[in-house]
Amino acid sequence: MRLLIIDDEPGLRQSLRLLLTDEGFEVAEEADGERGLARVLAEPFDAVLCDVRMPALGGLEFLRRYRAAGGPALVIMMSAYGSEDAAIAAMKEGAYDYIPKPFRADEVILVLRKAEERERLRREVESLRSALGPQAVSPQIVAASGAMLAALDVVAKVAPHTTTVLLTGPSGTGKEVLARELHRLSPRAERAFVAVNCAAIPDALLESELFGHVRGAFTGAVGDHRGLFEEASGGTLFLDEIGDLPTGLQAKLLRVLQDGEVRRVGDRAERRVDVRVVAATARDLEADVADGRFREDLYYRLNVVAIRLPPLVERAEDVPPLISNLLARHCARLGRAVPDIEPDALLTLLDYPWPGNVRELSNALERALVLARSRTIRRADLPPAVLGAEPRRPPVASDLTLRAREGQIQSEVIRQALRRSAGNRREAAALLGISVRTLFYKLKEFGISDG
Repeated sequence: MRLLIIDDEPGLRQSLRLLLTDEGFEVAEEADGERGLARVLAEPFDAVLCDVRMPALGGLEFLRRYRAAGGPALVIMMSAYGSEDAAIAAMKEGAYDYIPKPFRADEVILVLRKAEERERLRREVESLRSALGPQAVSPQIVAASGAMLAALDVVAKVAPHTTTVLLTGPSGTGKEVLARELHRLSPRAERAFVAVNCAAIPDALLESELFGHVRGAFTGAVGDHRGLFEEASGGTLFLDEIGDLPTGLQAKLLRVLQDGEVRRVGDRAERRVDVRVVAATARDLEADVADGRFREDLYYRLNVVAIRLPPLVERAEDVPPLISNLLARHCARLGRAVPDIEPDALLTLLDYPWPGNVRELSNALERALVLARSRTIRRADLPPAVLGAEPRRPPVASDLTLRAREGQIQSEVIRQALRRSAGNRREAAALLGISVRTLFYKLKEFGISDG
């Protein structure tokens, strides 16, 4: 990550440069706002640390002019005691965060690591946009793991077609989110996306809900009713928990998939529908077929293209960007500023196995956001189940300091990048979202060879 420090105090610039260089950042500095503005517009920087109060051009005016010029770097304001109001005003103008002076080293590093993670996530999204073409990737989708990237690749390939898709995976892994992405990337995107949970509707009502009924078909049928297949005609019908569909309705669903026609309950006429069906289940349908609980012919009709979403414990790379994404969405909905997360809380979130998957992570973050007494989420704000769980990863050696744990994670990620790039340092640096110079520094720091 390449940083520019803009401050009129030479001692502060020097101490920041030493601190941040030791942490692997590339650091440049300028003594006043005018020169800093000219430089950041002429050279590529990922983030700017800018003092609020400076002669000639203060931090707030620097920010306004930089944003007006289309500057893309994250701007982090530095404010001395008594000038916090100016820093908060700068955040309203688009600053990413602010650091009070005199600052603590760990506070500066935490803010920058958070900014680094945000930039890494942004680059991943841009990479996916390039891979999937002009339709891009929904902001609801977070994918850093190989499993999720592979799933998105299949989604992009199958979306233009009417092929039936079966999504499998444990509850809470995001099957409906992926189904909506299939619809969004398809030629049917402007038409209806209709979702129904087959396990949530009583068996006696499910047939009418799916296929509709005519007046007088049963007690209470006081008028004609369009079923969900008709509602979704021209669009996509998402059948969640398809494994819980009653046996009698399985035969009727198979007929609709084969013929493209539905018959309302109590009616004799067939009605033509044009529906793309996406089904999902947390059950093992192959086992259900073997046990006679699910029709084999329907299974093969649904399972034309299968996409498996693994549990979150199997895709740990997705957890950090999911935390950033989910927090941002909750904050936008609640009208709150995105908080910091203290190191102990972040490590606890990363260590927890998340048996409830993305849904559980989302709920835990919303709870922490609501209970936090400051603009920092602390470990005590996390749910008791998360605090009391055994760590997903056993501690390595006996050093449990934050710096040691960060080093263990960074070392493993760097090794993965080198393996993916077959030892090419420039490609590995691009995968990691850092400069080649920073990668050289990290290789030396962790004693990693290209092989």
